[in-house]
Amino acid sequence: MKTRRLVQLFTGLAMYGISLAMFIRAGLGLDPWDVFHQGLSGKTGLSIGVVVIAVSFLVLLLWIPLRQWPGFGTVCNAVLVGVFADVGLALIPEFSHLGGQISMLTGAVVLNGIASACYIGARFGPGARDGLMTGLARRTGWSVRISRTLIEVVVLGVGWLLGGSVGVGTVVYALAIGPLVQVLLPRFMVPEAGRRDATPIRDDASAPA
Repeated sequence: MKTRRLVQLFTGLAMYGISLAMFIRAGLGLDPWDVFHQGLSGKTGLSIGVVVIAVSFLVLLLWIPLRQWPGFGTVCNAVLVGVFADVGLALIPEFSHLGGQISMLTGAVVLNGIASACYIGARFGPGARDGLMTGLARRTGWSVRISRTLIEVVVLGVGWLLGGSVGVGTVVYALAIGPLVQVLLPRFMVPEAGRRDATPIRDDASAPA
């Protein structure tokens, strides 16, 4: 069972990084956190992968006052998503015609949903951004939905001001990723020890931030 969990974790994180690269190559807008990452990348000259890794560890510092503790998967997430994002950008070409862009965007959303269900279902701990959301909700008494919305509105606004790409892809991601992960998660959720079933996450926390 542990071997399956590890394979599922690393596969999910690799796919998540590749899906980020696909969103960028589609050129139709990114999810809120990646708008922020892209904006920082443009301002600093660092690759998007390096920025994703750096922001992940900075966000983990915000876990300290929230009394949130990272798991093995949290650390792997912080490093590997950025690595595979840069790999994806090196391999995936840009598209200049709308048909290719729409196909790339669609594939990115679907792959991101599968990737999210894989790494969440492996039960090795939340990603840095997910943990910030749930930790804020726990410490403040706000709902996960409110906490997530507040965080994503802030990073989206800052990312847009920094020059990150906001567009139809941003809206498509916001509308599609929650339902997609909710459908896929039961299929990838690894049962806890001693249990034969896998209980899906029922809140919008199931979609990575």
